[in-house]
Amino acid sequence: MSPQSEPAISRAEVAHLARLSRLALTDDELDQYAAQLDSILGHVAQVAEVAAEDVPPTAHPLDVRHVVRDDVVTPGLTAEQALSGAPAVEQDRFAVPQILGEE
Repeated sequence: MSPQSEPAISRAEVAHLARLSRLALTDDELDQYAAQLDSILGHVAQVAEVAAEDVPPTAHPLDVRHVVRDDVVTPGLTAEQALSGAPAVEQDRFAVPQILGEE
């Protein structure tokens, strides 16, 4: 935005948003955030001016195909293999220490 144009967001609006958000901002912070938000909104307005109506909205500039490998079922570990490295086994399960006084 040019310095002569009216700001897209005022200091009072930033203070109002801060109150709604329960943020305690100092006067210096209000001035700083008002300037930063005005700059952001100015850039958004510039992008909106460039956007052409004949250009469809996209999530990615390139035509991306599904690039993840196929989900193929492969054999997993048997119970015996899974438990082979366990420090303690009980009834074909991992045995873990008791917690919180459970029985």
